[in-house]
Amino acid sequence: VQLQASGGGLVQAGGSLRLPCAASASHYRMSWFRQAPGKEREFVAAFSWRAEGTYYASSVKGRFTISRNDAKNTVYLQMNSLKPEDTAVYYCVARSTVNLGALSSAGEHPYWGQGTQVTVSS
Repeated sequence: VQLQASGGGLVQAGGSLRLPCAASASHYRMSWFRQAPGKEREFVAAFSWRAEGTYYASSVKGRFTISRNDAKNTVYLQMNSLKPEDTAVYYCVARSTVNLGALSSAGEHPYWGQGTQVTVSS
């Protein structure tokens, strides 16, 4: 599957951005990760094992929302109340729906998009 993320840019602290990610195929579990300069990739958001459930990193919980449009094979990351520490390249990732590995593990996601840069100024 190919993943195409977009919507990144420069925003002031407290602002919002919405990142869409379109997949070339359906029936994959899609999530978001990010990587800040000089840091390892970290989990951001995913759909949990519960129906319609979501799962977030503690650093973004309450500010970010993951959603999807299955008809368009697209997932979204709505980011509100952005902080300078949210500055990173944001990656849309995917895995097989039969993969029951940890949702927050980068190694459990074999498919990665090209990433979109989000920069939050103070």
